[in-house]
Amino acid sequence: MNADSDDIPVTVLSGSLGAGKTTLVNHLLRNAGNLDLAVLVNDIGSVNVDADLVADGSDLEVDDGVAELSNGCICCELQDDLETAVVRLARERDFDHLLVESSGISEPAPVARLFTTTSRVAARYEIDALVTVLDTRLFLDTFAGDEVPERRGAVQPTDSDDDPDDDAADGDDRRPLSDLLIEQLEVANVVLLNKADQCDPDELEVAAELVRALQPDATTIRTAFSAIDPGRLLGVGQFDPDRLGELAGWQRALEDDHDDAHGSDHDDSHSHDRHDDHDHDHRHPDEVYGVDSFVFRAQRPFHPERFTTVLRNLPDGIVRSKGTAWVADRDVKIDIAQAGPSVRASVRGPWIDALPEIDQELYRSNRPGLEWDDDHGDRRTELVVIGTDLEERDLRSRLTECLVTDEEWNRSSALENPFPREGEEPVVLCEP
Repeated sequence: MNADSDDIPVTVLSGSLGAGKTTLVNHLLRNAGNLDLAVLVNDIGSVNVDADLVADGSDLEVDDGVAELSNGCICCELQDDLETAVVRLARERDFDHLLVESSGISEPAPVARLFTTTSRVAARYEIDALVTVLDTRLFLDTFAGDEVPERRGAVQPTDSDDDPDDDAADGDDRRPLSDLLIEQLEVANVVLLNKADQCDPDELEVAAELVRALQPDATTIRTAFSAIDPGRLLGVGQFDPDRLGELAGWQRALEDDHDDAHGSDHDDSHSHDRHDDHDHDHRHPDEVYGVDSFVFRAQRPFHPERFTTVLRNLPDGIVRSKGTAWVADRDVKIDIAQAGPSVRASVRGPWIDALPEIDQELYRSNRPGLEWDDDHGDRRTELVVIGTDLEERDLRSRLTECLVTDEEWNRSSALENPFPREGEEPVVLCEP
């Protein structure tokens, strides 16, 4: 953020239901000193309970200092309302900083993009930081516990909820908790490990290392009851619009592995050890708390049935798997997104080698660093796996055994295949 800018700084708060976002907003309102804050609150119900709580906890009026957006999610169906609300706030009221508290089902990236585009909003505001509030106990239970917890505070449908439009609107509310936690973490600039008082020191260290593995650039702060010095959260200038949605932990691992492997004679599925040169005193996470990552690469397609079986039976310690897979009888890039117990597959687009020759030449000329094989073009698998106490050798062996044999390759169209084709909707391979 440019400190000399006249734009109003914005902090976007995200986190699962019950993580402590509203408690944080009230804490900031009470302790901001001379800093005049405005708040926009989004809740998923038809009555915006959070907005009432924020107003009750401050000297501000709901229709003055606190704007509310109800019965929807600001990352999708309420985008227009969000734009209208924040423009109105800037027009009708003078304030120093805007807090946007998104609902527990919101993804922060679409909200942030509204403030970074050429919209009316971006002309008045500038994002200061994306802050994710974690219920640390729930976070650890989700990715390190024996059972899959339910989301706390989720509104359960009643027997009268038979409107199909309502069902569609509620669809995001039924997404696995693990999906939302990961997506909210991977774009964060600041992560609050809230409810730290409910965890022992070793658990807090594990949580901190997991956050670091998922988003290496985030600042991690431990809190109880969302209590924090406002100066550590407001005016920090940590948001970089050019890196929004980039360089999450899995992307960083893939990039680093590519740099290490470039020009080597190693097989694509081999790993490469790497230690950051800029921080010699920092020990690798796996040396301390068992958090580690590796990249699996292959230039041979997966057998769809064997690959599905592996994805549905990943070890409990794997927190995140992400990347592109080459699957037999699917001449498209298959995006694999695993977060805890949830695994989804979607079509990212065609392989360049599958395009008409004239289009291939155009794409290749615009991507000088593109790896190209004489036989298979750009078709390849690149998967990043992040987790605790990884049995890397065993998982690599299992993934390698999923690759088609020469005989299977020649008859791949006869294989059972749950993965989507081009134009088809994403497929849920595994969910809690």
